[in-house]
Amino acid sequence: MPHLTLEYSANLAGAESIDELCKTLARCLDTQRENEQRVYPLGGIRVRALRCEQYCIADGRADAAFLHANLKIAAGRSDTAKKATGDALFDAIKQHFAAEFEKHGLALSLEINEFSEAGTWKHNNLHARLKA
Repeated sequence: MPHLTLEYSANLAGAESIDELCKTLARCLDTQRENEQRVYPLGGIRVRALRCEQYCIADGRADAAFLHANLKIAAGRSDTAKKATGDALFDAIKQHFAAEFEKHGLALSLEINEFSEAGTWKHNNLHARLKA
C-alpha cells in the first residue's frame, strides 16, 4: 500500500493528461518521508484512474467537471505523515488542473482511508524485484 484511485468525469481531461497526473502522484507518494524513512514502500504504490462516462454534477451543466481521489493506506502511519501526504497529493492535483479550474466549474476532492491489515490478502513479488 498505498493505493490511490482517481475517479473523474469524462469531460475533465484526455488520457495523456490523466496519465501524466498518475505518474506525478506516484512520484509524490514515493517522495513521502518521515524521520528520513519512506512512509510508503515503492513496491506498494499503485495509482489508477477511472474515467466516468455517466455523471451528473451539481445542476447538470455540461461545463462542470470533477475529480475525486481516494487513497487507501494500511494502518500505522502517524497523523503528521497522513496530513503531509494528503497536502502533497492535493497540491499536485490542484496544480495539474489549475488552468481548467479558472475556465470551468470543477470540483476536486481527496480522502484518505486507513484500514486494518486483518481484512486484506496480498500476493506481491514487486518488493523483492525492486530490491534486486
